[in-house]
Amino acid sequence: MSKNSSWRHLCSLSLVRAGALLAAFGFAVSAQAAGEPIKIGVIGEESAVAGASITKAAKLAADRAEADDAAQVARMLAGLLRSDAFPRWLVASALDALVADASRSLAELSGGQFELAHADGEFLVLDHADADSLRPVKTLSGGETFQASLALALALSEQLASLASAGAVRLDSIFLDEGFGTLDEANLEIVAGTLENLASLGDRMVGVITHVPALAERVPVRFAVSRDQRTSSIMREDLA
Repeated sequence: MSKNSSWRHLCSLSLVRAGALLAAFGFAVSAQAAGEPIKIGVIGEESAVAGASITKAAKLAADRAEADDAAQVARMLAGLLRSDAFPRWLVASALDALVADASRSLAELSGGQFELAHADGEFLVLDHADADSLRPVKTLSGGETFQASLALALALSEQLASLASAGAVRLDSIFLDEGFGTLDEANLEIVAGTLENLASLGDRMVGVITHVPALAERVPVRFAVSRDQRTSSIMREDLA
């Protein structure tokens, strides 16, 4: 190796070591062409600028996502508030709430076997005893049909009571007319217990019109209607 080559090699090693030392203290050394002065910059300043840009970009992305969500809500409301769409949405929402409440009552009445659903304007039952199959309510037996009807009636009374504003007419009573004769003893007991629980809440009066003695005997206050060839009479009977 010549003397000049050895000298250039030592200079290169010195520059590398010097650059590493400067970098350790937060300075950047930029390589230059032969004959040009070596430039030394501060790494911290470049990092701060890059960090600020990243933070600004993240904030812009978050703002855009929020604006997209607001725009989506605005478009949905614009569609729902159209004169031909709002009534349909209102009716559909009321029906969803009615079916949800009725489904809970039906599950209690049926011992957890049935839940209520609806699709395309038709009421359906979810039968947990038949692999959770969905079928029309018209396929229910007489007793099961009564349970579904009672569940809907109870849900409707709850909905009307909750929608009544201050000073508006409230639904303070509900009357169930017959249908109890189609129930077997077990289902009749469930229905009677449900009606008793409903009456015990005290927010409405529950009236039952029935010819079934087993159910009539469960009612604390009864009005017995009798008639002969000429007239009819009503007599109050209190449960002893």
